[in-house]
Amino acid sequence: MKTVIEVNNVSKTFGKGTNINRVLDECSMYVGEGEFVSLMGASGSGKSTLLYLIGGLDRNFEGRIRLNGEDIGKMKDSALSKLRLSNIGFVFQFYNLVMNLNVEDNILLPMTVNGKKKSELKKDLDEILEITGLKEKRKAMPSTLSGGQQQRVAIARAILGNPAIILADEPTGNLDSKSSMEIMELFSKLNKEKGLTILQVTHSEKCASYGTRIVTLENGKTVG
Repeated sequence: MKTVIEVNNVSKTFGKGTNINRVLDECSMYVGEGEFVSLMGASGSGKSTLLYLIGGLDRNFEGRIRLNGEDIGKMKDSALSKLRLSNIGFVFQFYNLVMNLNVEDNILLPMTVNGKKKSELKKDLDEILEITGLKEKRKAMPSTLSGGQQQRVAIARAILGNPAIILADEPTGNLDSKSSMEIMELFSKLNKEKGLTILQVTHSEKCASYGTRIVTLENGKTVG
């Protein structure tokens, strides 16, 4: 199995002087191509911090992180931005939708901002709307959607560019139980049918169980 995420002896601290908090302490883990890994741990254990480091959203750390074999710590900002755009889809707890754009325009936004034409994306957009169950909502405004539907829009936006990796930070943290399970079913479907590699941070054992493997953060290190 090809390794697409490799974390080697990564440490991360916050604060200065005598007020330093070491959140990650020589943490190591890997995610293989096609896996759906759930990252768990107590509140404040560093789960989201590790996810943001893997996604290149925070570059201040010790150790080494490789994405598809590329050492992101050694990359220039422009190269890392390009890698993120082509290889990583982000899904957050809060949907981060543009409220004055309809569903399909929200999904298309990152790609069109980066120079793609809507006509080039039509086939992929239609397929993703079908997969995410948003076909009938493509012209709807976010304010008319439920929380679960809004998260589906965010997921559709994340996968439009056919990324190799989806990084999801507490993707059901703002949803009720029924909507949460629907989102987990969708992630499982994307993992199995499209072969997407998914790393999700979650505090829910039920949500974690949808993954193919669980990794736990304890005292700044990974277990499992």
